[in-house]
Parts: sequence; structure tokens; C-alpha cells
Amino acid sequence: MDVMTRSSARGIGRSVAGTVMAVAVAVGGTPAFADDSVNTGYFGGVAIMGYDTVAYFTEGKATKGSEKFSYEWLGTPWHFANAKHREMFISEPLKYAPQYGGYCAGEVALGSVTVNTDPEAFKIIDGKLYLIYDKGSAESFAAHAAEAVAKADENWPKVAADLELDQYH
Repeated sequence: MDVMTRSSARGIGRSVAGTVMAVAVAVGGTPAFADDSVNTGYFGGVAIMGYDTVAYFTEGKATKGSEKFSYEWLGTPWHFANAKHREMFISEPLKYAPQYGGYCAGEVALGSVTVNTDPEAFKIIDGKLYLIYDKGSAESFAAHAAEAVAKADENWPKVAADLELDQYH
């Protein structure tokens, strides 16, 4: 089974925990946050469950951030491991923010969302961060990156509109 079929077959609960505000588009016209929804998980209230989004790029791994190095963007707190990472994010948030508001990229490729992502299940593809449901699905997503990213990019505007209308509760 490919990542999209497995993810769908799990019957993952769809829910919205993000805040919807203005429209932002990433450099090059590829949607990073087409509607500015930010996945904060079911209970955390913080982006990427408190993981440092810059560390994915600088350290190549998931690194827990600290409330001490917090910054609010899109109405959501983001935590960083250190002040340097926070400053890097402040200067270029679209460069470091995960695609599709941090929702599972594989699920977005299917035309839906899941709040359940594993911050350690990620891939950086063409300089962009994608969060996925689990590590196995992340490997499959990366193995089919061209197709999966194209489908997710195509589906994101509708998924984002549904998020705004709270269609996944």
C-alpha cells in the first residue's frame, strides 16, 4: 500500500485545531500556507507540538523547542530550541514553516487533513518541510514525492477552505 492509501485506511480522525487568518503564498508561487491554518494538535495549542521548525533544516532532525524561545505567528505560538532559530524564523517564516499548515502532507494529497502528525516523521523535499502521520508514511511520501507533492498542492486550496469552514469536525 502506498502512503496515501495507508493513511486513509487508518480511519484517522479529522479535526481542525488551527487558526485561520489572512492569505500568504510562498516564494515561487507554491502554497505554503494558502489560508494560514496552523495545526496545533488536539491539546497543545502550539505549532508542531512545540518542536523547532528551524531545526529540521539546520540540524536535520526533530528538536523540541522551548517556551523560553517562543514567537507568535499566524495567531499561534511557535517554540524554538534557541534564540538564533527564533530569529531565523522571524526573518523568513515561510522558508521554515511546514507545508499545508503542518497537517499531514500525505492526507492533504488525498484531499483531507489529519491533526495527528508525528513531529519526528518529516521530510524536506526541494527545500520545503513536510510533516507526515508516521515515519513509514514519511518514507513512502518521499519515495513518491513528485506525485504526492503535486496532488497535495492541487488539493490544499480546497482543504484549506474546508478548514476555514470547519468541515473536519
